[in-house]
Amino acid sequence: MGIVGNTVRSARFGRSRWVLTAILCIYLVYTLIPIFYVVTASTKTNADLFGTFGLWFSDDIHLRENLVDLFTIQDGIFLRWLGNTFFDALTSAIGAAFFALLAGYAFAKYDFAGKRLLFALVLGAVMSPQTALVIPLYLLFSKVGLLNTPLAVILPSLVFPPGVFLMRVYVEEAVSDEIIDAGRVDGAGELHILSGLTFRLLMPGLATVFILAFVAAWNNYFLPLVVMSTSDQFPVTVGLAIWYASATTGSGGNLLFTVVMAGSLVSILPVILAFLIMQRFWQGGLSAGSVKA
Repeated sequence: MGIVGNTVRSARFGRSRWVLTAILCIYLVYTLIPIFYVVTASTKTNADLFGTFGLWFSDDIHLRENLVDLFTIQDGIFLRWLGNTFFDALTSAIGAAFFALLAGYAFAKYDFAGKRLLFALVLGAVMSPQTALVIPLYLLFSKVGLLNTPLAVILPSLVFPPGVFLMRVYVEEAVSDEIIDAGRVDGAGELHILSGLTFRLLMPGLATVFILAFVAAWNNYFLPLVVMSTSDQFPVTVGLAIWYASATTGSGGNLLFTVVMAGSLVSILPVILAFLIMQRFWQGGLSAGSVKA
């Protein structure tokens, strides 16, 4: 009976594995199709863009010409948009990861009045739509004179409730109370314990929060659309959307469609690069978790 039972369980596990593999393959194809379309569309002329099959290349590759148009149209304003986006996303991600580390560490290792209530508010902020806060933020920034400045985009992005939640969970799992108690016995202050004893243990979780905040800030659209009024302050998302609107209405000419496609391709490359660079931190976190288990 034992052998028969093991055989049945193995057969069920094999079928489940194939089902999960098929689902993951379908999800992978569903995820990669839009990216592949952007790649193929970026290599076409405007006529080929609408006259050939969208998910394959045309006979002639015009990627170089499209990139030249992208970086020269309107006096090369796309480079300015890229710089604005990179500065806003990097600054927001660093600040969001820093504050998430402090808040998550406090929620995980300290007992204080109102702890449960405050963490419940954090969970509520995770589930609340961020677009609902755009208009109040616009009114607030208009009172203090921060409209059409990078701070109008960076300051709201420093508050990253998902990062606080993730860092609390990661601190609870990665940092034992014995390490903190040992540091206190040796006379180390709380800031030294965090920065010196536990910081390296928290690097995988901090890297995860950083990349999530970076992507969220990089893809931010509605907030900068509302708080920015001049084109030289736009991020890539708003600038490409305005170009696309100009192309669809005919005010910018049909040539802009290929420029928008090339701009979309260029704009996703920094995000992919950031994922590849930070990947080793995630792998280190998985390895540490397996050793601890």
